[in-house]
Amino acid sequence: MASLDDIPVTELKGVGSALAEKLARLGISSLQDLLFHLPHRYEDRTRIIPMGSLRVGDVAVVEGEVMKSDLVMGRRRSLQVTLKDSSGFLVLRFFHFNAAQKNQLSEGTQVRCFGEVRPGRAGYEFYHPEYQTNPPPMPTGEQATLTPVYPLTEGIQQPRVRGLCQQALGYLQRHPIRDWLPAELLAGYQLPGINEAVQMVHSPPASAPVHLLMEGRHPAQQRLVMEELLAHQLSMLQVREQIQARQALSLLPTGDLAERFLEELPFALTGAQRQVVSEIRQDLSQPLPMLRLVQGDVGSGKTVVAALAAIQTLGAGAQVALMAPTEILAEQHYQNFKGWLEPLGIQLAWLSGKVKGKARKEALEAVHTGAASVIIGTHALFQDDVLFHRLALVIVDEQHRFGVHQRLALREKGVGGTLAPHQLIMTATPIPRTLAMSAYADLDTSVIDELPPGRKPIETIVIPDSRRDDVIERVRSACADGRQAYWVCTLIEESEALQCQAAEVTAQELTERLTGLKVGLVHGRLKSSEKAEVMERFKQGELDLLVATTVIEVGVDVPNASLIIIENPERLGLAQLHQLRGRVGRGEQASFCVLMYHPPLSANGKARLQALRDSQDGFVIAEKDLEIRGPGEVLGTRQTGMMQFRLADFERDKGWIEPVREMAPGLMRQPQLVQALIRRWMGEKMRYGDV
Repeated sequence: MASLDDIPVTELKGVGSALAEKLARLGISSLQDLLFHLPHRYEDRTRIIPMGSLRVGDVAVVEGEVMKSDLVMGRRRSLQVTLKDSSGFLVLRFFHFNAAQKNQLSEGTQVRCFGEVRPGRAGYEFYHPEYQTNPPPMPTGEQATLTPVYPLTEGIQQPRVRGLCQQALGYLQRHPIRDWLPAELLAGYQLPGINEAVQMVHSPPASAPVHLLMEGRHPAQQRLVMEELLAHQLSMLQVREQIQARQALSLLPTGDLAERFLEELPFALTGAQRQVVSEIRQDLSQPLPMLRLVQGDVGSGKTVVAALAAIQTLGAGAQVALMAPTEILAEQHYQNFKGWLEPLGIQLAWLSGKVKGKARKEALEAVHTGAASVIIGTHALFQDDVLFHRLALVIVDEQHRFGVHQRLALREKGVGGTLAPHQLIMTATPIPRTLAMSAYADLDTSVIDELPPGRKPIETIVIPDSRRDDVIERVRSACADGRQAYWVCTLIEESEALQCQAAEVTAQELTERLTGLKVGLVHGRLKSSEKAEVMERFKQGELDLLVATTVIEVGVDVPNASLIIIENPERLGLAQLHQLRGRVGRGEQASFCVLMYHPPLSANGKARLQALRDSQDGFVIAEKDLEIRGPGEVLGTRQTGMMQFRLADFERDKGWIEPVREMAPGLMRQPQLVQALIRRWMGEKMRYGDV
């Protein structure tokens, strides 16, 4: 018997090639895909509400008779239909309409419609409501169901998707969906089978507990949430298996490079750093590729840990590549590693998109022959013409800016193209534990949760921009005391050009007002050599104030800087603000972070700035960020499609993460189940295993 997976949507009434193409944009090609295109909320359309009792913002069903229907020629031409019932009247307004619609809604016609109440010129209005003329009687009792609301794509309206899903439900009896989860597992959590759950979610009876469905907590929804989280977890474990299907070079610590390196450091490692170093040392000595994520708060010393991993690799006669997401951060790593490793007799190479011509040719040659043992750069490191001599370790900074695909692609760059390189992933964006367990299920996680001794907490002050003059005076007095300061410009527009322009204007204004102070400017449009030069001058103390866009978010280390002003902080995420704040507090003196917002602040904005004022701990802040903004934002992966769940909601469903994590490894032994669940929930998105 054909499964729903094999029955194309074109089997349904009314689905021709044009509609099939639109559905394909939503990842729907079979009836099973359609039934797993799940509603993200519901509307209760089971009762007709009297027009006289409506309030602005209500979403309701009304029914009445057309009193009049007029064409109104305002700024935009509209069709204005006045509807009345025994309690009052309501205006229906259509900006997009045709002659047939106008005739349909003529005087005296009975109309039932559904919409959201807005204030209008003549009283309350519905804009573009869904409507029926001369409607049948309202369903009662068991026939009355909540109305599902589905995610859409251009050219498909809600009623069309609803109709198709209802048609597809008709096939369930003859072609039930295969339930891949063991019956005892479902019984243990008191969850329904897959067919019952799908039926309930698409077509809940009026007797169903509305509040549970509205909140996503109904057992049928939770059954599907659990399966979706499980599919995601299995897909990550599959990535891990694919990477570890190849062996890696076993890097046994040899020689005295590490001892010489540690002797030269002006500080001792913290306990947390030593713990993470020993976890990495253990991983690198295995013939399986290491897959480790190192999380550490701003200033916890991840780079030193990465350097020790590099030194273990070099001691075994192999190469290390370090990849960072931006030129400025890659350059910072290059300077750090050069300072540490060149005195130990190690040659480095620098590769970024901007290294061209002869310099690039020489760098590629040094990488290919093995003359350069440490290669640092942006993702330009993994272009086809970069051939490594004996690459055994890849260090990736700020992993969430790179996709899993790139990590899979690294397999091909290992020793002889047959051994996979070890992978060490670093992030200074603390990731809430629940999120890390799911988003990075393919990685082992280490946390550096201890700051070096002598770090003073940073005092955070939140003030409106009406006090800008006071803030400028504060900068003047800090610099007069021999300290340095940052001034960060942020703009709501994503446009880099506008951000740079704002920074230029601010730098100009501050130069004029702070006479006698040396002001530098750094933004995304400067050449990387110009950026590096300004940064270097600031680091050397030749500049008092550095005006910058958020390009300084990561990696800049100037112990004498004790004050940072962030304009419009309400426009940035908490994690990013925490990163920026971490630019100060690196020396012995008390440090301050001034968040200068533009009133009025939304409740959300207030909560975020308050969280920052209340805590110095990046992990606490990340939990708060997750609560306020959701996982896609926290991980910076809105663009990549990762963590875009159909039904699961991280905050609401985090109770499932631990059980799912425990369940997944046992299920990995059933490849057919793994493939079926990944295909069901993640569709074609998950073909990256073949990269």
